[in-house]
Amino acid sequence: MFRTFPIRWRAFALAAGLALAPAAAARHRAHPQPQPGEGPRLSEERSGVVSTREGLRLRLVTDLGNVRILTLNGSDSVSYKVRIEVDAREPGAPSLLKQYRLAARSTPAGVQITGQVPRRDYRGRVRVDFEVRVPRNYNLEVTTQAGNIETQDLDGRAVLVTSGGNITAGRTGGREAGGARLETQGGHINVQDVAGDLRAATAGGHITAANVQGDAVLHTGGGHIRAGSIRGAADLETGGGNISAQRAGANVTATTGGGQIDFGEAAGSLRARTGGGGIRVLRVNGPLSLETTGGSICLTQVQSAVRASTGAGAITVWLTPEGKLVGASQLESGQGDIVVYLPRQLAITIQATIEAAADHRIEADPALGLKLSYVKSAGGRALRGECTLNGGGEVLRLKTVAGNIRLKYLDAEPQIRLRIQDEQKKRLELQHQRMMERLREHEPLRAVAQEQAPQPPEAPAPAAEEAPRSSPAEAPAAGSRLEELQRKLEELWLGGVRVDAASQQARVVRVVHPAYPDVARQAGIQGTVQLRVMIHKDGAVQSTKVLSGHPLLVSAAEEAVRKWRYQPVVIDGKPVNIITTVAVEFRLQ
Repeated sequence: MFRTFPIRWRAFALAAGLALAPAAAARHRAHPQPQPGEGPRLSEERSGVVSTREGLRLRLVTDLGNVRILTLNGSDSVSYKVRIEVDAREPGAPSLLKQYRLAARSTPAGVQITGQVPRRDYRGRVRVDFEVRVPRNYNLEVTTQAGNIETQDLDGRAVLVTSGGNITAGRTGGREAGGARLETQGGHINVQDVAGDLRAATAGGHITAANVQGDAVLHTGGGHIRAGSIRGAADLETGGGNISAQRAGANVTATTGGGQIDFGEAAGSLRARTGGGGIRVLRVNGPLSLETTGGSICLTQVQSAVRASTGAGAITVWLTPEGKLVGASQLESGQGDIVVYLPRQLAITIQATIEAAADHRIEADPALGLKLSYVKSAGGRALRGECTLNGGGEVLRLKTVAGNIRLKYLDAEPQIRLRIQDEQKKRLELQHQRMMERLREHEPLRAVAQEQAPQPPEAPAPAAEEAPRSSPAEAPAAGSRLEELQRKLEELWLGGVRVDAASQQARVVRVVHPAYPDVARQAGIQGTVQLRVMIHKDGAVQSTKVLSGHPLLVSAAEEAVRKWRYQPVVIDGKPVNIITTVAVEFRLQ
């Protein structure tokens, strides 16, 4: 890390009067270091060795610097090497090198190392790099105010804190001592297996964790969260990124401000909430509580009570043959369809309601004996259906304002369920494989740092993604079985059928041009805003999601596109929801 660093910071908590330990030797050298494209630098390297024994702790505190921790089996010492670089063109550079404070000493708890740039005005660039070798069976407590932290595999506990860098940690914790706490104010966190609890927090970066033997609390202000197996409880929260995890051995809470939530298996309960993305769950043994404001919900193996709601997406649920509804369950959608697959032997009472029933209906297998009736409602006329299976049991309430409700037996259309399960497994396995490859590279998250801001996830791609999908309205009414299956998968996953932008643009019947934001105009900002758009079966724009564009332009683009109107798309005689992309251009005259 080589950056402009005015040394005028707040008082830093350093132990006063520390001197080099007698066992530590230091060597110094200062010489210009010209680099291509940069001015000359002055550098100095200091090193030393402090005796210790396994099982103790390294406490390293520095106000500036990247920290790299290497581990050695059977070592009885802590060795360190610190390199300080400054801009040779700046006045006072040699003096700053000379006055840099570095102290290392042995303590009853282990070894303590501190580093501090002298408190004086210096406007040049300063770079500090620590490389420390410790016994593998050692504990770490590392704090840097500005820099990356990287550690190799460690048998002890790790507490790694940086105010402005990435954290990359190897396997952490052994059978007796384990666990990790990783915190950064803006970087990414990458950690391999943790033999204990994991606490990871970043103000805005991504969090990637392999396998956690204890509980996991992973919080980020806006990045993605990717996790493998979590044996204990999981608390996963991001301000807007995606969340994906393979399995958890206890209760799970997953919250994102607008991303996708993908989960494999959970032995306990699952509470998931997203501000706009979809929720996909493979198998959960405990009760589910799921909420999204605009995405679809798809649950392939439900074994207990479920409460799920979405403002605009579809809900699709398969209850497993061994499933039991312990307590009342409810599925609710504002404008999407609700589809439930029921085991034939399940004892259950079903109550279904469509608030605006004018253009919607309840479809049920004839063997269910569904009784339908119309009642007055705020939307005009509501449609209600009720039936009992095997003498009745816990109540499953289904409610949609402007969608359809379909009730089918579990053995109906088994290929769709198997295909979705297979796609979800492959999706999670692929994410896990990529995650492990990135972890094995053991680099400071260069690949992750190059990722764009959280994007709306693609569907699990039942067909090749390269070729744009042809317009569904132009497809033959009796398409192939494969095409029909692909369309059903898209509707289940995304709540609509994908259509390429050019085909859908031809169906626009009303376009509202955006108002150019005054702030953007005055700043000379122009460009294109890409939106992912959900179009209701009646042709109205139901929801929008920003894919790209300048922050000062996106609000105006979304406000305008929500007023657009399209010709409805009809497939097999039924109107369908459509998902497409829209490009809104802003050009200064």
